[in-house]
Amino acid sequence: MASYIYGIDIGGTTVKMGLFDGEGTMIDKWEITTRKEDGGKNILPDIAASIRQKNEEKDITVDEILGIGMGVPGPITEDGVVLKCANLGWGIFSVAEEVEKLTGVKKVKVGNDANVAALGEQWKGGGRGFNSICMVTLGTGVGGGIVMNGKIVTGSHGAAGEIGHLTVNLHETRVCGCGKRGCLEQYSSATAIMRDAREKVEQTDTPSLLRDYPEITGREIFDAYRAGDDMAEDVVNQFAEYLGLGLSHVAQVMDPDAFVIGGGVSKNGPVVADITKEKYEKNVMFALKDKEFRLAELGNDAGMYGAVRMVLQ
Repeated sequence: MASYIYGIDIGGTTVKMGLFDGEGTMIDKWEITTRKEDGGKNILPDIAASIRQKNEEKDITVDEILGIGMGVPGPITEDGVVLKCANLGWGIFSVAEEVEKLTGVKKVKVGNDANVAALGEQWKGGGRGFNSICMVTLGTGVGGGIVMNGKIVTGSHGAAGEIGHLTVNLHETRVCGCGKRGCLEQYSSATAIMRDAREKVEQTDTPSLLRDYPEITGREIFDAYRAGDDMAEDVVNQFAEYLGLGLSHVAQVMDPDAFVIGGGVSKNGPVVADITKEKYEKNVMFALKDKEFRLAELGNDAGMYGAVRMVLQ
């Protein structure tokens, strides 16, 4: 009998859904809208309806489904209980039990979306071949996920791997979104890099290629950096200095085989991994030097692959 797994990644705007075979090969993928109104009560029923529709389309019976894996943007316990998910409007309840009820599928595995994406990269992406990785996602914020010996590290409240909120600067006066000051996210996210570049353009009269752009994006900053632009070099060096420092702290605790860098900033290519590694080496103890630094490879599919991997474990 054929066997199938659904890998699902719930985001604030869309739910990414994938159908995989029992070996973890993707057969199909699609998206549905995340309906957050009314406390997000429609999200799981919508997912269940989409699974039923796909089952009909592919002539799959519930008995042929090995399991459903899901990544959720919030803290989740190991047994699939969400501990409030503000951006979906969810309170505290068992996502795993609810999905089981809605679909009739007995094996439902749920994890935090960043952790699940890290597992996907460790299994089929930039972390392939390594047992233990730390994945850092550089986007609007700085996300993190930790995989040790092939398993997600969840923590007691589902909040392990929140490396974006490591304190890397005790002298910062601006407040981070988390309520603290001096968090890694304030310096190494895509948002932070663009803000830093804009401030330098506005507050100095240094000649720079960055002055030619009406809107400064991460790509333009890294293009200018590669072209030898001094201002862009300052921006990129600060970004990498803080990121290297933050990851050196992570290494002291978990001693991973490799760091995998994902998110929008990683799309600027190997230079991102190379300069981060260079700054990391300056800040870490002797026994933890020479780690592998890789770029993520799965893009937006990482969460679906990681969700499937949870079912297969």
